[in-house]
Amino acid sequence: MISWVDYEEKVFEDVKAEPGQKALVTFHTVAFEGSIGFVNMLQATRLQRKGFATSILLYGPGVMLGVQRGFPTLGAEAFPGHQNYANQLTKFMSEGGKVYACRFALQALYGHGEPSLLEGIRPHQPAGCTRSQTAPRAG
Repeated sequence: MISWVDYEEKVFEDVKAEPGQKALVTFHTVAFEGSIGFVNMLQATRLQRKGFATSILLYGPGVMLGVQRGFPTLGAEAFPGHQNYANQLTKFMSEGGKVYACRFALQALYGHGEPSLLEGIRPHQPAGCTRSQTAPRAG
């Protein structure tokens, strides 16, 4: 059998977290307009599994990734893959990851209140988006 791809060569090292290391994955993406939001969720899950204390920050249009949806009822899957985002965020949180959503974007931009969020997502104030990027780092 001819192989067109070298599956054995590892170009990049397999990085694992050192004790106390953290990762923050930010989402300012339009929900459901492409695969980038889902791919970033998979990357965040991988970081968590590599030992990083990982958080996801949903802000701007990204907050819509954390809103409950479904048809004919909330949580119901109208077709296979319909709940990919909700399922991935739920899995991420069940493995110890934290998810935050901007209150301003949620209500002022998209008309949703905090009860619209998936269980486990923690709302934060708009200034939290900036603070999360500029907070002093220990070590």
